[in-house]
Amino acid sequence: MTSWIEQAVHRGILTSAYPRRPATEDELPVTGRPPVAARDGRPADAGVDRCPVGAIAPGTVDQGRCIRCARCLADGFRFAGPVEAARTRRDALVGPTVADPGSPPALAPLGRSLHVFLVDVGSCRACNLEVLGLAAPQYDLQRLGLFFTNSPRHADVLLVVGVPTEEMVEPLRRAYEALPAPKAVVAVGACAISGGVFRGTAGLRGAVEEIVPVDLFVPGCPPAPIQVLDGLLRLIGRNRPGASGP
Repeated sequence: MTSWIEQAVHRGILTSAYPRRPATEDELPVTGRPPVAARDGRPADAGVDRCPVGAIAPGTVDQGRCIRCARCLADGFRFAGPVEAARTRRDALVGPTVADPGSPPALAPLGRSLHVFLVDVGSCRACNLEVLGLAAPQYDLQRLGLFFTNSPRHADVLLVVGVPTEEMVEPLRRAYEALPAPKAVVAVGACAISGGVFRGTAGLRGAVEEIVPVDLFVPGCPPAPIQVLDGLLRLIGRNRPGASGP
């Protein structure tokens, strides 16, 4: 029987080469890229009535609302936007593709290493699983100086998933206040950014930024681990060379 050492030598290094190299197709699901309209002469309002969350307006797509349901594909849309879709401004997620709003605010005081505190304010657990996947050997976020911590008092970044329930509003505020300065907040997924498919439901707040200030928005439903990793690296100016947007 082949020993585990021989198997490891045969397989080679399985940890992602991102951000040194672009994400591979195996690291990104089909719906990982933001949807964009195909330029084939279809009417400007194509897909508006089919979108269940109102993410599509004539000529634009709000990636902060999009839940990647793929219904718009029947109207000529395709998942072809940039992999690195995190943005420092909410309005930069609205456009024919993910817009580039220019240089982001300087977050240099955070340094080149981050401790991250994950807060689930009311999710379906999909974003949770994708975020926690970064700790697995495939991504090994510690190789990049990024670490999960169990206390906001030890964290630089508050990473929030889910749409805030009324019961989680005060805990979220307390977690934010407990972070020592300098600090940053990252809203991950459509629920955290806009309320997603649950927007308008009784007992829920619409978006994380209504409760605490948000420094970075990572769209998706859920975003792939690579996209969350890209967002964290952007906070400290270490995003992949050649990646689009700030």
